[in-house]
Amino acid sequence: MSSIQVYPAIDMKGGKCVRLYQGDYEQETIYGDSPFDMAKKFVDEGAAWIHLVDLDGAKDGEKIHAKEVIRIAKELPVNVQIGGGIRSSEDVSYYLDHGVNRVIIGSLAISQPELVADLIQEYGGDRIVIGLDAKDGMVATHGWLETSSQSAIEVGQYFASKGAKHVIFTDIATDGTLQGPNLKANKELAEATGLSIIVSGGISSLEDIEAVAELSKISSVSGVITGKALYNNRFTLKEALQTISN
Repeated sequence: MSSIQVYPAIDMKGGKCVRLYQGDYEQETIYGDSPFDMAKKFVDEGAAWIHLVDLDGAKDGEKIHAKEVIRIAKELPVNVQIGGGIRSSEDVSYYLDHGVNRVIIGSLAISQPELVADLIQEYGGDRIVIGLDAKDGMVATHGWLETSSQSAIEVGQYFASKGAKHVIFTDIATDGTLQGPNLKANKELAEATGLSIIVSGGISSLEDIEAVAELSKISSVSGVITGKALYNNRFTLKEALQTISN
């Protein structure tokens, strides 16, 4: 029995559910008009968690889709984690005070690491998740529009020392490509930091889900985010959940 969690992803842009190709805002596909309806569909299929991303927020640096996020958190029987556009302690407390279970911090973790360390102290490592999006091992920020000079491993180790527990690791090269996740990079990050790693990017098949489940048996990898494969009907969430429970 694997202990990994499957997180169906809903990326929000202009009020709709979309997917980008390798984080490119010009290459989007719209999969639904209502993030709430999509979340409800996933809950009906057995989701314990929903992974929400505010793409407009990530780019503009503010909470654009907060209303949809809070509606999902309050009205559906599901755990919610949200990333995108969270650039201040006020943004963090706003979401956590309104029923959201976890807040994912990406750009802010690079630009203001001390502030994020304080937030981890305040809310605990289970509620503040570090989002590490990497291009060739280096962390990218601001909706992937900028690349920092820090490696994912360096950043992960810093936050592990500050009490972080979870990291969502996205390999930008594989995201939205359906080419399979970068298991090697996830394993290296898990081994170097000891953090609970949620794999994101490139999931294309039930075999990929199974591979992550296998990796979780020998490392601190704990979950997998899947979006495009679900929307392109490569498999259903129900099938993914069955795969990890076999």
